Amino acid sequence: MSSHEHDRFHPPEGDDPYWTETCWFTFTVPERGLSGQLYPFFRPNQGVTSGGAFFWDASGHQVSNCRYAKNFWHLPIPEGADLADIALPNGIHYRCLEPLRRYEIHYLCPDDGEAEVHLEFEALCEPNYLGESHLDQPGRYRGTMRLQDERIEVDAYGMRDRSWGVRSQFGTTLHPLAPYSHGGYTYASASPADAFHLITADFGTGMVSIHGFLLQDGEWAKLAEGTREVIERSAEGYPLGVQVSGRDTLGRELRAEGRCRNRLGVHLNPNLWTWNCLTAWKWNDGIEGWGEDHDNWSAAAWRRFIRKESWTPRD
Repeated sequence: MSSHEHDRFHPPEGDDPYWTETCWFTFTVPERGLSGQLYPFFRPNQGVTSGGAFFWDASGHQVSNCRYAKNFWHLPIPEGADLADIALPNGIHYRCLEPLRRYEIHYLCPDDGEAEVHLEFEALCEPNYLGESHLDQPGRYRGTMRLQDERIEVDAYGMRDRSWGVRSQFGTTLHPLAPYSHGGYTYASASPADAFHLITADFGTGMVSIHGFLLQDGEWAKLAEGTREVIERSAEGYPLGVQVSGRDTLGRELRAEGRCRNRLGVHLNPNLWTWNCLTAWKWNDGIEGWGEDHDNWSAAAWRRFIRKESWTPRD
């Protein structure tokens, strides 16, 4: 088995207990309005990991009423574990088939076998790097999943991301090194030649892009600028409609509008509250595709937003 350094665990840069690695895969079954994601959150200096598996459609939007949700915490990281081929006690099993391009994704609920996933991810393009500690990559998922006795075919586009570095769960901001408490993670793919992605942050003047790309007619370029706006929310606060815009380093424009077809409200870690929404997108002269919009908040920011309290984040 061959693998790239970013397919493996990175040596922690010191003994900080909050050194963290993540390895997130998200997929959809658009014709069923169904979404799924696997999300382990590794703390190698503590020797523990979480292991989250979430599957949802429009029938439920909380972990208590969605199709399936299970997030184990304080699982032991297997001794000598290699992220390029790792099996966790919660039922997640990842295996790198081709460096930075193809992966096997497996899950089997360890309690009663209620949920099961067997997928292969194949990248559409090279990873897009944010600094030296984060990457994002769109791809196509093929395989099957099972929820209780229902077997479901999967053949659709999705995303994966990886991060590594110190990541505390304390504070009013989303990341200890990032002075914002509300952000977005937005993407869509229509074909191997047309896709986009933005990570956005609100520094007090609205959502602006800090990272992203535009793949148009088979040509890829980083975003030079961009914005995201939630144009409609429900009474509970989750997004119903989203607009994004941007311009890439080649000067090409991005204009997209999305309608959210499902949503799941969940704490992916204790200081990250998110609404993850399957979203139908239209962009740039009629291109149509599926993707997601994630409305991300620190725990403190979400509490104040939903209570309609004004506040200023502390450093």
